[in-house]
Amino acid sequence: MVKHIVLFKMKPFASEAERITKLTEIKVALEDLIHKVDVLRSIEAGINLNPAEEYDLALYTTFDKMEDVAVYAAHPDHVAVAKTFIAPLKEARACVDYQL
Repeated sequence: MVKHIVLFKMKPFASEAERITKLTEIKVALEDLIHKVDVLRSIEAGINLNPAEEYDLALYTTFDKMEDVAVYAAHPDHVAVAKTFIAPLKEARACVDYQL
């Protein structure tokens, strides 16, 4: 099993309410990929509640093998979520892939 963990730091928001609204939209769009990407075994997105930390959203996904991560990354539905919801707001991204 491969675990694919991604952290997103977003550009500043006008308010905390806007931050939560936009991050919730991203969370829902990402988690909906479980129904669209057949190599995706599990997916969970979480909004950071700790204001002392700089990253806003964590994504945790699992795959059978590393090649499946590449399939997921190139999948049209994943690309659409990244372009539509994440790219306009993203300031930074960090990723780790590891195998159990």
